[in-house]
Amino acid sequence: MGNAAAVMTGLNSIEIQERPMPEPAPGQAVIRVEAVGVCGSDVAYYRYGKIGPFVVDGPFILGHEVSGQVVAVGDGVDNVNVGDRVAVEPGTPDRSCEECRAGRYHLCPNLEFLATPPYDGALLQYLAMDARCYFPIPDSMSYEHGALLEPLSVGLWGCQRANLQAGDDVLITGAGPVGLLAAEAARALGAGSVSLTDISDYRLGVARDHGFAVEKSDAPTSRTFDVLLECSGAPGVLAAGLGRLHEAGRAAVIGLAKSEEVPLPLSTLNWKEITISMVNRYKDTWPLGIALVSSGRINLEGLVTHSFSLPQTAAALENTSTEPESLKAMIYPQRL
Repeated sequence: MGNAAAVMTGLNSIEIQERPMPEPAPGQAVIRVEAVGVCGSDVAYYRYGKIGPFVVDGPFILGHEVSGQVVAVGDGVDNVNVGDRVAVEPGTPDRSCEECRAGRYHLCPNLEFLATPPYDGALLQYLAMDARCYFPIPDSMSYEHGALLEPLSVGLWGCQRANLQAGDDVLITGAGPVGLLAAEAARALGAGSVSLTDISDYRLGVARDHGFAVEKSDAPTSRTFDVLLECSGAPGVLAAGLGRLHEAGRAAVIGLAKSEEVPLPLSTLNWKEITISMVNRYKDTWPLGIALVSSGRINLEGLVTHSFSLPQTAAALENTSTEPESLKAMIYPQRL
């Protein structure tokens, strides 16, 4: 039994290589990887070799939106069993530092996050991780939807960081996969209304099909909102979105801006007492996400627009630039 991996050997270069078959250490479990979603961070590493301080140095495996089936468990594992279908939370904290002890494990300075240098990702056939990062999913949930729980978790955590309350009117800027999933999360958590903005007619069409109000970014209405979830990272969008909040409005910044410095209208924000929260991934979101998806409260249909085998990984990473009607590309490592 082999363990084929899609290895980034240089910028814009992927090779299929064999990696050792993993054995579970105590507390670990091995999964057969069934589905891996392509994230914008994977594309950035593939094209540019770095994101901020994280630099690819040598052969590297991408992929952190993962689901699979447990094939082996190590000593002391009691939360999953062989045969369980699982979704993967891709960050392993040390569970002993000050942040972890305070319950902020996602801010652990020693977090080992899949596909964030120097840690390889999940675009291979078999993966060993701390079993506490695995969450069983019901048979009714597809592996594709299991992998989508990772970007959905970003949306769920963004809603929590913005202190979203039942009945809030929510504006989401950016209707890509994270924006659409943040919209689904906001609606499931009780938002009174959810509106998305984007420059893409295709993405706004998908949002409309999911039952959300939409606006073109270059033709905004005068409507104002209680909560802003900024998911685009595009220049000027955060400031414009903050300007559309009511008094005591709350915002969560989810999309990463390319510039480290972003101008904000501080006099307006002060006058209205706007609260701005930053979002760094997520914490404690997988059980909630699984419950909301499996109960039908969140609709993931239609978000996976393109499918690829493991040898087609390069095409999957190039998908958003080659296909204008692309949302989420999904790679299936068992397909060779």
